[in-house]
Amino acid sequence: MTPTSRIIYDERLTAPRSWWGISALFGLSMALVFFPYGLIAALIALAGGTCLAGTYVSAQGSARIRVTSDTLFTADARIPLSALGKAEVLDGEEARAWRTYKADLRAFSVMRGFIPTAVRVEVLDPDDPTPYLYLSTRTPDRLAEAISARP
Repeated sequence: MTPTSRIIYDERLTAPRSWWGISALFGLSMALVFFPYGLIAALIALAGGTCLAGTYVSAQGSARIRVTSDTLFTADARIPLSALGKAEVLDGEEARAWRTYKADLRAFSVMRGFIPTAVRVEVLDPDDPTPYLYLSTRTPDRLAEAISARP
C-alpha cells in the first residue's frame, strides 16, 4: 500500500464458528481411537488431532480481501483498480454456477465454499491472460461498490 492510499473495503473470510467445534470433536475422536493404547496416548492424540484440525480451520479463515483507493489486495495478488472492469454481484445459484460449470480455468479465484455469495470482476489488462476474478464475499454489494469506486 502506498502512504496516500486509504482502505475502502476490508474483509477477512473467516471460517464458520461451528468449524472450531468440529475441530475439538476431531481431537476428541482421535483421543478415543488411541485410548486403548493408554491415557497418555489418548491425551497426545487429543492435543495433536485438535491442533491439526484447528490449523486447517485457521488456514481456511486466513484469506483477506482489501480494497484501497487504487489497488485490490486478495490472497497473494495485488491488482491495480485501473486494470479491473465491471464488478458483478453473484448471489446463490449464480455464484455456484460461476464456481462450477461457467468457470474459466484461467480465472483467479478466492473461493470459500462456506460463503454462498461472490463478486466476479472483469480483468481489462490486455497483457494478462486472466479473464476475471472470482471473489467469495459475505458483502458482495459493498465489495462491488468499492471496486467500482475509482479516484
